[in-house]
Amino acid sequence: MADHEISGETELGEYLGYMTLVLARSIHTVRNYRNDISKFLRYIDRRNLSFSTVGRADARGYLRKLKDHGVTDGSIRRIAITIRGFYIWLDSTGYSLSSVKGDSMLRLRTPKAAKRLPRVLQQTDVDKLLSSIVGDDAAAIRNRAVLELLYATGIRVSEITSIDLRDIDMNLMQVSVIGKGNKERICLFGEPAWTALNRYFEDARPLLVKGMQTAYFLNRFGQRLSQRSIQRLVSNAGIQVGIKTNVYPHLLRHSFATHLVERGADIRVVQHLLGHSSPDTTQIYTALSGSSDSEEIQTALKNARGSENFYKP
Repeated sequence: MADHEISGETELGEYLGYMTLVLARSIHTVRNYRNDISKFLRYIDRRNLSFSTVGRADARGYLRKLKDHGVTDGSIRRIAITIRGFYIWLDSTGYSLSSVKGDSMLRLRTPKAAKRLPRVLQQTDVDKLLSSIVGDDAAAIRNRAVLELLYATGIRVSEITSIDLRDIDMNLMQVSVIGKGNKERICLFGEPAWTALNRYFEDARPLLVKGMQTAYFLNRFGQRLSQRSIQRLVSNAGIQVGIKTNVYPHLLRHSFATHLVERGADIRVVQHLLGHSSPDTTQIYTALSGSSDSEEIQTALKNARGSENFYKP
C-alpha cells in the first residue's frame, strides 16, 4: 500500500458521494465504482502520474495490462466506461484537467462489446410456469401472486420486493414501483394477476402479517419477502414444470417485453413499462421477436396478457 495520499483519492470520494446522494446509485454499484477507479488511481500513482494530467494513452496501457492478466473483454469495457465517467464528472465540476492535446481522458474509447440477445421463455413455458404452484396454504397463494405480477408487469426483482400496500391500486389495476435512479413509474397488470393478487391480499397476507407491516409481499415471519426468496421460488417453479434452462426473475422480464413486442406493442410503451431511460436499451426486444413496432398505445396495452378488458383511455 502507498504511504502517501494517492492523487485523485479525495476527488474520487466526492464523486462517489455524488453517485450516492444525487444519482441514487445502489451501495453495490458505488462499491464497484470505488474498486475500479481506485485501482486505476493506484496504477498511475506507481508511475508518478497525477490524475489531472493522465491521458488516454496511459489509460489504454492500463487496460492492456488488465487484458494481459486475463480480465475479460466485458469487464475491461465496464472499467473503461467507469474511469471515463469519473473524468467526465471531474470536467463538468470544474476540475482542471491538463493532459496532452488530443489525449484527453474524456475521449477514452473501448471496442464495442458484441451484443448478446437475452434468453426468453416461450409462451407455453410461461403458461406452465404460472400454473406450477398448487395448494391453498398462504405461501402457495403468495408465490402464485408473485409469479403473476412478475410476468404481467416485467418489473425487476428489486422492485417487487420494495412494493408497499399503498403502491398497488386494484381498482385501476396498476402498481407503482421505484426503479433505477430512484425513478417512479406506473406498471399495469391484467386480470390473471389481479385475481392472484386479490386472493393473496384477502386470504394469505392476513395469515402472514405481524403488526403494522407495510410491505406487500411477506415471508413466514411477517417480514418483507427478500429478493433471494423470490429468486428461489422462481427457480423452483421452473424446475417443477421441467423447463430445461435456469429460470430467474429477470428471464420473466425479458419474456414479458419480447411477448409484448411480438403482439404489436409500440417500443416506446415497452420502454416506459420496463423503466428504460433510453429506447436503445429496449430495441433489443425487436430483434428477439422479429416484429415491427405498432403506432397505437392502446394496442400495446390491450395485447398484454389478460389486459384486454381493463385498459381505459
